[in-house]
Amino acid sequence: QVQFVESGGGLVQPGGSLRLSCAASGFTVHDYAIGWFRQAPGKEREGVSCILSSDDRTHYKDSVKGRFTISRDNAKNTVYLQMNSLNPEDTAVYYCAATSCLSGTYLRGIKADFASWGQGTQVTVSS
Repeated sequence: QVQFVESGGGLVQPGGSLRLSCAASGFTVHDYAIGWFRQAPGKEREGVSCILSSDDRTHYKDSVKGRFTISRDNAKNTVYLQMNSLNPEDTAVYYCAATSCLSGTYLRGIKADFASWGQGTQVTVSS
């Protein structure tokens, strides 16, 4: 069974940083593109970043470019999202999942069919 477990969220002041972790089980993160997604209250889930399996190329939603960095540690079977210069608009529950890095897929919050959504990790940016 493919499972993703997100962690690392919390309460941070505007301008602060957090690093989210996505641990996979029943699945090798190197074998598939992995995306980070978020869902704010009252809004649809959206993709914020994606990393390819083939060459580790990365993709980002425009509003997080230059602030967020996605990376993968194959030895730990974990994908990370380093988030800097956080602002209140980044407040959301963050999820990870296997996906396609095609912009029409991950940006729309679409994951691969074989994986389920995890519980996510809450990120709250507030002073």
